[in-house]
Amino acid sequence: MILKDIFQSDLVKEIEDSGNLKHFAAGEIIVNMDSYIKNIPVVVSGSIKVIRTEEDGREILLYYLTPGESCIVSILAGMKNETSKIKAIVEEDAEIMLIPADKAKEWVRKYPDWTDFIFNLYQKRFEELLDVVNSVAFQKIDTRLLHLIKQKTQLYNSKEISVTHQQLADELGITREATSRVLKQMEKEHLVILSRNKIELL
Repeated sequence: MILKDIFQSDLVKEIEDSGNLKHFAAGEIIVNMDSYIKNIPVVVSGSIKVIRTEEDGREILLYYLTPGESCIVSILAGMKNETSKIKAIVEEDAEIMLIPADKAKEWVRKYPDWTDFIFNLYQKRFEELLDVVNSVAFQKIDTRLLHLIKQKTQLYNSKEISVTHQQLADELGITREATSRVLKQMEKEHLVILSRNKIELL
């Protein structure tokens, strides 16, 4: 299991004893906005997308979680017994180790490698969130869209991805019409090939 590549054996045993390894299908919500975090997810296989929903219903992608990673926002909310400020949705079928939030708090004092794991996540997620802010504030839609498509091809390890224009629009917080218009222009520029609910990155 991937946990053995991250943590010392005594912590791995505690995780396996305390946690609950579950399988989730693509599209399932594992953390919802404004819900209390009882269990902290650590991705064993597959991937999760973490999004923020605004009051007007618009959503924007913050980052992806891949094997060996967890959501720092969920960890902090769980350890402080606060509600979630994000939504986490399974991107591709995933196995996830659900760790009780009280254990996560206890392990900070007990296991240095757990504390290092949290700090490393915090640094990585902070840098990714800075990229999101920079992207929304300063980059054009075509740059943001191409970056998202590249992220997804890396995530799925394939140049061709199954995704709708609406899904891309939702993750970028823009309209479907704007997304479709930019995708058609990208196809003219030979950056992508479009087919029904599929995009191939050239």
